[in-house]
Amino acid sequence: MDSDIQPPTRAGRIQTNWILAAVSATFLVMAGLFVANLWGRTAATPKVPLVDVQFLDPAPWRQTYTDLAKAKEDLSDFDCYGCHEKKKPPVIEYDEKHNIVLPKEHSNLKLGHGSHNRNNVCYNCHNEQNLVTFQARDGRELKFQDSTALCGSCHGPTYRDWEAGVHGRTSGYWDRSRGELQRLNCANCHDPHSPRIPTRAPAPPPRGLHEPATGPTPTAH
Repeated sequence: MDSDIQPPTRAGRIQTNWILAAVSATFLVMAGLFVANLWGRTAATPKVPLVDVQFLDPAPWRQTYTDLAKAKEDLSDFDCYGCHEKKKPPVIEYDEKHNIVLPKEHSNLKLGHGSHNRNNVCYNCHNEQNLVTFQARDGRELKFQDSTALCGSCHGPTYRDWEAGVHGRTSGYWDRSRGELQRLNCANCHDPHSPRIPTRAPAPPPRGLHEPATGPTPTAH
């Protein structure tokens, strides 16, 4: 059978060389067009800015009496009898619109607990007979570190949600064998004297793989 194989003719060799030359020339032309960028290139992926660290900080934005005591901070602001006399409840003064007139010593407070001035009486929460304690609506006398129970004496449904972990923020370990479950208290988020949480800008949403790095700045809601 080997005797049947014929060597390529001169014409066949010439034809093959022309074909190879044409293919090589085509690739060279295509390479030149690619280098010249005549068709354009995919834009480089823009650098996505890092998320502001304020959205990553797990620390609560307010500290409670318990937090301050645990950190061994100065608790003199909670020593009511450093200024007031014992067994002599301070007299609450009101203006013509029945708004509390705060003394200059408490001018840092902003009163806004409830609507239409329905809860503008200090002694709805503070115990007038013992200023270093709270008085709950059910008659219990509570210490400053028990402020969440005080809130729950009025805000029952919200307090039950908090106990169930639905309201508020819970961190730590779901697996109790690995560590404790940590739950923020009401006063870690709400100022007791003006509990409405101030408006804050929302955290930025996730970015798509090919989404431009620039875009509208998130607005507060």
